[in-house]
Amino acid sequence: MDGVRAVLYLSVCLSLLPPLCRGQVSSADERSPPGLSAKELAEALQAVLDEADDRVGLTVQKKASVIPRCDVGERCAMKHGPRIGRLCDCLRGTACNTFFLRCY
Repeated sequence: MDGVRAVLYLSVCLSLLPPLCRGQVSSADERSPPGLSAKELAEALQAVLDEADDRVGLTVQKKASVIPRCDVGERCAMKHGPRIGRLCDCLRGTACNTFFLRCY
């Protein structure tokens, strides 16, 4: 639910940006956006993103997948029905046998 609310806040902020940007003139002298200034918009967007970041936490961040090494003859995989899940990486020169589920 919190993720949905954060996405809603972000979409509202992003939908407000194009109408405000259309009114801007390319000349540096005549820049005067209607309503909010660019700095205020940036601060508001940053506040929404910080709030969403606090709610989401570490679930969005990519976790490093470190697979340990296993020796010859050691169990390297596990069978879950038709699927085979890896437990560890076999050493160089060996491979995980999918029938015995061991490094050979």
